[in-house]
Amino acid sequence: MTIEDIILSNDTRGVSRLRRKLPPDYCRQAARFVLDSRGPVLILTGFYVAPGYETDGPIGAAVLGRALEQSGYTVRYVTDGSTQMMRKLVRGRKKKVIDFPVADFKTSQKNAEKILADVKPGLAIAIERCAMTWNGHYLNMWGKDISDHTAKLDYLFMGVERTVGVGDGGNEIGMGLLYDAIPQISTLPQDPASTSASHLVIASVSNWGAYGLVGYLSILTGKSLLPSIEEEVDMVKKWVDMGGVDGVSGEQIYMVDGFTLEQNSDILARIHREVASL
Repeated sequence: MTIEDIILSNDTRGVSRLRRKLPPDYCRQAARFVLDSRGPVLILTGFYVAPGYETDGPIGAAVLGRALEQSGYTVRYVTDGSTQMMRKLVRGRKKKVIDFPVADFKTSQKNAEKILADVKPGLAIAIERCAMTWNGHYLNMWGKDISDHTAKLDYLFMGVERTVGVGDGGNEIGMGLLYDAIPQISTLPQDPASTSASHLVIASVSNWGAYGLVGYLSILTGKSLLPSIEEEVDMVKKWVDMGGVDGVSGEQIYMVDGFTLEQNSDILARIHREVASL
């Protein structure tokens, strides 16, 4: 059993069928790539699911961000409509979470250039962040256009040389690395993400992909960087209590992509055990 096996457990969308297109230890390689990076880290997250922002993504971003800070990195989070929620989740100063407004292409490009000039990131990581299709639209898992609710963070991501994408459905930033393979799977988008990444981490739930990265960061650094089960549960509940929703049902309930808190905890516990065994 590997961490890659764990984070692809309970696959309900067929994303695990993309695994053959990636290295067997793709998550470990991504973690090594992260540790080989220098400079501030930008973490992009937040996925609009009417009527709010889903639990998948921000929790994983917060977990990974804390692990990177404990490893000596400066972390800045970037999102759009869930900026205030993200600030409360990570308990950070105002400048720790950057608001990237929904705007036209030209304005978005200028906003990205300003952030890149100010932060000078050495690495960008996107976790469950909707990506542009080839024609510049943003589509959710049902193919519905959510462009009016989605800032064009792709411009920011593409402005950083070293990047990691974490996704679970084929329409997230980073999935462009497998642009040709995704439409070959009938349960995945036929109009997939076009924004690629240096490394891609696929998982049944994007939060789980982030936990997998932190698991490998723990192994590679020899530090215990994973959150406890209680901490992870508290973060999910906090996000929902602030107005967050389950990404599958769109309901304000304590679930992540249709999985219960207990199912999420089981994945995290398995990663804990795998880290402890190595």
